[in-house]
Amino acid sequence: MFSGAHITLYSRDAEADRAFLRDVAGFPYVDAGRGWLVFRLPPAEVAVHPAPEEGSTRPEVYLTCEDLTRTLTALEDRGAEISRAITEERWGLLAAVRLPSGTEIPLYEPRHPTAFDLPQ
Repeated sequence: MFSGAHITLYSRDAEADRAFLRDVAGFPYVDAGRGWLVFRLPPAEVAVHPAPEEGSTRPEVYLTCEDLTRTLTALEDRGAEISRAITEERWGLLAAVRLPSGTEIPLYEPRHPTAFDLPQ
């Protein structure tokens, strides 16, 4: 029924953030025209959590990795700003990287079963 998911990040400096995703994160991309880069992401999954009593119900985007420490080291070596050091949560390890626009992207190493390898 569905062939994929398209995630849109709004940015105060889209050009710099696109360059980061292309050059630092190393995501393959296509140019959809006029410099609008669309990046291929790793496999995705979606989870539904209860909303907080008060606060945002906007979607959140996390990039997952098999070895968070190694990923952060590689990103830092490429000039990324690590904006949140690794913390251990009940569901895995969590950190974050800051895009040039200031947007923070959380990264995590799951310590729970994932849906990545389920058949389509």
